[in-house]
Amino acid sequence: MENCDLCARYCRVNRLCSIRGAVCRTGERAVVYSAGPHHGEEDCLRGWRGSGTIFFSRCNLRCVYCQNWEISWQGEGQEASDEQLAQMMLRLQALGCHNVNLVTPSHVVAQILAAVRIAAERGLRLPLVYNTGGYDSLEALTLLDGVVDIYMPDMKYGDDTAAHKYSHVRDYVRVNQAAVREMHRQVGDLAINAAGVAERGLLVRHLALPNGLAGTEAALKFLAEEISSDTYLNVMGQYRPCYRADEHPGLERPISDGEFSEALAIARRCGLHRLDHGSGRP
Repeated sequence: MENCDLCARYCRVNRLCSIRGAVCRTGERAVVYSAGPHHGEEDCLRGWRGSGTIFFSRCNLRCVYCQNWEISWQGEGQEASDEQLAQMMLRLQALGCHNVNLVTPSHVVAQILAAVRIAAERGLRLPLVYNTGGYDSLEALTLLDGVVDIYMPDMKYGDDTAAHKYSHVRDYVRVNQAAVREMHRQVGDLAINAAGVAERGLLVRHLALPNGLAGTEAALKFLAEEISSDTYLNVMGQYRPCYRADEHPGLERPISDGEFSEALAIARRCGLHRLDHGSGRP
């Protein structure tokens, strides 16, 4: 954190001293918006007792259509020490959650690792889910090797021009593909137990955008051909215009039923057959 390379922006800010110049605007302590059982995740994560989500504030992406912009852009939430983060994890376990689901974690990898060590020494045994926008550095992922059980990255775009325009990042496709490749190397395809709950592996999310702006075919073709045709995939049809989406032609309306059906058809044509049953329209 003294020369931060925890996400693919490589801002190199000394976050122990200042947040000036850091896109995530997060210093030595993580900021947490909420922590508790969540029943709206994929079937294999929520099970029947919920996924134990810890929602971190701020983000290393700047998506113009962000549905949680108050958290990701404005940073609503409270600072938490490593000890407090560990207590949250242990509380989620005590509540019976199936996993600890770390939401938007890319910029707080260091704090997560410190908290996990404390929690593990006190009996934490749940699988850890790394729920990310997919713009992660290989340096951070190396630190997480052997710690994270389930990687759940977004593959937001198959086109860098769209990524730059709508999420304000460069080289998203290259960075994202390298990250997903490393995640799969670490944990392999998603393993689900007899009760239907995920235990270890890779789960990918792709949010279909209106007018084909996400580059769905390119993203999913890479996933099927370069990662694994057995990749567990959630093609999401929940897009609706939020935050500043109406300022961008093409994003100012929800995705249509036909566009969502085509996104699912693309996944199948690419050879991806493990589609989340929760994939669908709201």
